[in-house]
Amino acid sequence: MTIRLLPPNLVNQIAAGEVVERPASALKELVENAVDAGATRIDIALNDGGRSMIVVTDNGCGMTPQELIVAVDRHATSKLPADDLLDINFLGFRGEALPAIGSVARLTVTSRTQGADSGWYVVVAGGRKDGPVPAPHPLGTRVEVRDIFFATPARLKFLKAAQTELSYAVDAVERLAMARPDIAFTLTADGKPRINLPAADTQGDLFDVQLARLAAILGKEFGANALPVAAERGDIKLYGHIGLPTFNRGNALAQYLFVNGRPVRDRLLTGAVRAAYQDFLAPSRHPYVVLFLELPQREVDVNVHPAKAEVRFRDAGAVRGLIVGALKHALVDAGHRASTTVANAALDALRGGTVAPAEYEAAYDMQQPFGENAVQDGFEMAETPSLFALPPSAPEVSQADPAEADYKAHPLGVARAQLHETYIVAQTSDGIVIVDQHAAHERLVYERMKASLAEGSVARQLLLIPEVVDLDEDAANRLGARAAELGDLGLVLEPFGAGAVVVREVPAMLGDTDVKGLVKNLADELQAMDEALSLKDKLGDVCGTIACHGAVRAGRRLNGAEMNALLRQMEVTPHAGQCNHGRPTYVELKLKDIERLFGRR
Repeated sequence: MTIRLLPPNLVNQIAAGEVVERPASALKELVENAVDAGATRIDIALNDGGRSMIVVTDNGCGMTPQELIVAVDRHATSKLPADDLLDINFLGFRGEALPAIGSVARLTVTSRTQGADSGWYVVVAGGRKDGPVPAPHPLGTRVEVRDIFFATPARLKFLKAAQTELSYAVDAVERLAMARPDIAFTLTADGKPRINLPAADTQGDLFDVQLARLAAILGKEFGANALPVAAERGDIKLYGHIGLPTFNRGNALAQYLFVNGRPVRDRLLTGAVRAAYQDFLAPSRHPYVVLFLELPQREVDVNVHPAKAEVRFRDAGAVRGLIVGALKHALVDAGHRASTTVANAALDALRGGTVAPAEYEAAYDMQQPFGENAVQDGFEMAETPSLFALPPSAPEVSQADPAEADYKAHPLGVARAQLHETYIVAQTSDGIVIVDQHAAHERLVYERMKASLAEGSVARQLLLIPEVVDLDEDAANRLGARAAELGDLGLVLEPFGAGAVVVREVPAMLGDTDVKGLVKNLADELQAMDEALSLKDKLGDVCGTIACHGAVRAGRRLNGAEMNALLRQMEVTPHAGQCNHGRPTYVELKLKDIERLFGRR
């Protein structure tokens, strides 16, 4: 068998297999070239999802006839002036995009530089070059790609439907547009506009400019429910926006990471985001995240993936720690704030339109009444009937009550009623707030338990009569093996024969809780947990289970003082806008929205 060099055209087609996976891949390379050329406006036209035509026009610096000839040769680039692969300050750098595209499609590149008498164009079809030839053209470059994969027809059968390919193309352009609000982007598909993003005034506040571009791409709801993120550690700088926990979705497609302006897909981001949101979202829900990471070029390798979709950090641990810490800090700063989508869903339901999002429909498991005289997280569960459970003819609560007189000073207002022994209705200065008492108190107990653990101890309450809990033998063994760790969390138990445990102490903050239900739920939690993990590694899950049992149950009647105490604690407790599962703890309806419901506006 003779070893030989492959012909250049075949080499380019092989390179195209790595660089040009689909029309969106070619489009991404062309738009990156336009950005690197200093363009302030990039116009894109597609036909048939990009399969029959891709046109990218920019007003960048352009190319001379000599540069045009070299640009369509393999390994030709202007992005490495010092020939140093560790010092790359541009989006494109591999020098393979244009020749690779020209080897599998019909490529025409027309360009003109500042001060030139005319433009010039070259044509590459199936790897064959023609030109350059003079042509009228304004300053900048126009790249036209027709009949992609005509030279390798076997690749065509692997493409999806035109609409699917278009969605990939739109996503590629939107990712690049997120990082460059100073550039105007337009995209037309089969003659119909799909993207129209004007250039932003970069003289304004960076976060405002960036958020305006993100809201134009991800939707106005993201703009209304985004939290700013800003952090630095050494030479690493992180900034961007993240969504409130209650503003979430069922997949991680709305999580974007940009490294030195380059959009990348990195598993490091996914893991860091999950770690930061673990106290707020169920495993099946995912937040909106758009983060921009800036660090020295030599601290990141952007040359590890043919399509430049992945990067490798020299100190991945520092980057992950910075992301997790910055996201947690932003979520703490959000306080009790919940997303506006919760209120919008409620208003839609009231209008008779759509129902509330499915993720908020799951009912809580614990529905049994709570102990009559327990002390709950600093306020008393009094045995007295609710002040608001009186007949309509009963006198209203005294307006002279101090809690009633200053409702305008409290973000969550003052309690006016309790509905179905589950929901607290409060009046604010400009609307009403409806609070799910169980979800809200669950978050309060959870945060208090975390604070106690951070201080090194959880106060325990000795049971007057130890509780014996019957389980299957495997569940009892799992709990027994973790008894020491559970003791650190305030739950003291020990084996009690085959298939049973005896509980002697519980966390004091739980009060009169359902011990049997708590222990059985913890046994199920441990069954799903990796045995190699300590409970501290899964602290969020375990504390969440305990907090759920310690929270005020739905069906528990509260008096006015108890309801107001709950509202005041929510206002000063981090993350009180959502329970541990990511569901909202309250819905706020503005007076103007209520007036619209009744035709007053």
